[in-house]
Amino acid sequence: MQTIRFDDLELEAGSSVLDMGCGEGRHTIGLFVDQRINAFGFDLSIKDLNIARERLKDFPIEEDNNSSCLFGVANIVRLPFLEGTYDAVICSEVLEHVDSPKESIKELIRVLKPGGILALSVPRFFPEWVCWRLSKGYQEMPGGHVRIFKHNTLKKLATSEGMSYMSFHWAHGLHSPYWWLQCLFWTSRENSFLIKQYHKFLVWDLMKKPLLTRVLEFILQPLIGKSVVMYFRKPLND
Repeated sequence: MQTIRFDDLELEAGSSVLDMGCGEGRHTIGLFVDQRINAFGFDLSIKDLNIARERLKDFPIEEDNNSSCLFGVANIVRLPFLEGTYDAVICSEVLEHVDSPKESIKELIRVLKPGGILALSVPRFFPEWVCWRLSKGYQEMPGGHVRIFKHNTLKKLATSEGMSYMSFHWAHGLHSPYWWLQCLFWTSRENSFLIKQYHKFLVWDLMKKPLLTRVLEFILQPLIGKSVVMYFRKPLND
């Protein structure tokens, strides 16, 4: 299930995209398999990268797909790429974890080509605030979320670095109740019948994509969408 809308990246055949903080590779693999884009997923977690590589093997790759899909280790504040390397850069559900969002965004912009699109997503303020209120363990778990972004805070992080704001949308309206349940039953979450059933519901939604859940998602996204996604364009060189 993608958080970033690929159509909003304005990609063409042969484009290259950096998915920074790719985790287990959902966006990287989607770009490669479905969009036939040269996709490069980087993360600090070797465990997640290994899962991503194994997942890629499960997808049928058409013979005429000449694009690339590569995974590697990199630190978001010290990317091993030249300026203007990528046509688009994705950073999805990462900035809430890092020590310095400002330095992270500077580095993402540096490796983006002039005229390219930067897509950022973070947990939305209200659903995330509820999680923090329900569970201290949610806040304090290793590698967890160290900040909550308000809408304008995320926007200004990019525009203050010269990026042109384009648009935003919400995502994953059905996911907020799942995380609220996780936080409500934090100490017993692994054995919670209610959480297990809701997880089955989310998997069913992902696999079957029924009309019912598409309608529910449409209704819930503006109200309790778990993520906010923003798109920015890097100015052309003078």
